[in-house]
Amino acid sequence: MVVLAAPPAHHGLLDYDVRSVPGGLLVQEWDRGTFDRASTKVVTRRSPTEAEWAQLGLAWIAVKHVKSNAIVLFREDAAVGVGAGQMSRVEAVQLAVLRAGNRTRGAVLASDAFFPFADGLQLAAQAGVTAVIQPGGSMKDDEVIAAADAAGVAMVVTGRRHFRH
Repeated sequence: MVVLAAPPAHHGLLDYDVRSVPGGLLVQEWDRGTFDRASTKVVTRRSPTEAEWAQLGLAWIAVKHVKSNAIVLFREDAAVGVGAGQMSRVEAVQLAVLRAGNRTRGAVLASDAFFPFADGLQLAAQAGVTAVIQPGGSMKDDEVIAAADAAGVAMVVTGRRHFRH
């Protein structure tokens, strides 16, 4: 038997994404987050260029619509590679890079959650990604930022996680 509590008074039913799962329901609030450059923080020595900022904003909006663990590569106002639903973030990066092919060079990357290790960032940098936007908040953020700095990749953190199941 599944029992759902009534949503808080300030929420309506349309504020939730409800999905059936074996033995119950998954109830998530809709992610209504947008891109607000002023609320982000550049954590690397290199800041994004204006062109990278434009692509990072688009990628940040796109990544919230992709099933977690989500990686989206953006270039020239288009998603060129998407890695989703993988058990590991590095595998999601591998999939996005594979799908983007040679369009990875000069692309930016958005990640719906933090990088738990530097390996995903390093793989993206080796493939030609120039800037990254991600929530931050990993215990290994310092290592991930150091890897970005070593590769000359600009990194921006949002402090907000997109995570869609």
